[in-house]
Amino acid sequence: MTHAGAILRKKMAEGIVVCPGAWNGLVAAAIAKTGFEACYISGGATANASGYPDIGLISLTEMCRTIREVTAASNLPVIADADTGYGEIESISRTVVEYEINGAAGMHIEDQEFPKRCGHLDGKTLVSQSNMIGKIAFAAKSKLHHDFLLIARTDARGTDSLDVAIKRGCAYREAGADMIFPEGLRSKDEFITFAKECPGLLLANMTEFGKTPHIPASEFESFGYNLVIYPVTMQRVAMGAITSCLAALHDTGSAKDFENQMQTRQELYDLLDYVPGEPWKFKGT
Repeated sequence: MTHAGAILRKKMAEGIVVCPGAWNGLVAAAIAKTGFEACYISGGATANASGYPDIGLISLTEMCRTIREVTAASNLPVIADADTGYGEIESISRTVVEYEINGAAGMHIEDQEFPKRCGHLDGKTLVSQSNMIGKIAFAAKSKLHHDFLLIARTDARGTDSLDVAIKRGCAYREAGADMIFPEGLRSKDEFITFAKECPGLLLANMTEFGKTPHIPASEFESFGYNLVIYPVTMQRVAMGAITSCLAALHDTGSAKDFENQMQTRQELYDLLDYVPGEPWKFKGT
């Protein structure tokens, strides 16, 4: 069986890969049915779905369960957020192995101190560059398959400057990262500069309400980026619809006005490949 990382690497060689975020199997199935070639699991979205903020409270076990659900439901290559790696070097080694055996095509770890916070918030603190280099080097040695994508995220743009982010990105690539994820860049020019100064595989984060302006995937590709993630977009859209419907139900005692916005029963069954009255084949992992 071809490794998921190899599949993703091949797709990136053909053009930029757009990865919408999934936090459960149902969303992952919708991503696949829509025709996307990969999907992403955000630690923040997974935490939010459990009622937690994005401060690193989701455990390795919880994330691995989500990875299994998303990979099984979508049959797509999945990139998964590993926050700060769930600990120091030994813990990061386990994280790499657990993510890989649970089906992820790759994962990213970041250079924030724990407890971390969303990369588009102020007030973050970073571990030393040498500490992060040690983590990356050992994580690279821990991969079960060479095609598993080890992605290093740097939050240095938010704590220091673009120059420091570039310096860290280059150092992380040299330490063994397959791809670099510069978080919280603030303009098209910054993305262009980073790509020129830190050549190689690059990930862009297109999140809403943050430091980064809206940039289309085609432009990221022209800048030199290979993968663009939309980590919380689908969750924000879903929660916007849910809260609007809840307000109407609370005020009027009816949700009838929202029926034209709902997924129908048949659409749900089609998404799940479910035919009532017939045995349903579990996709598994």
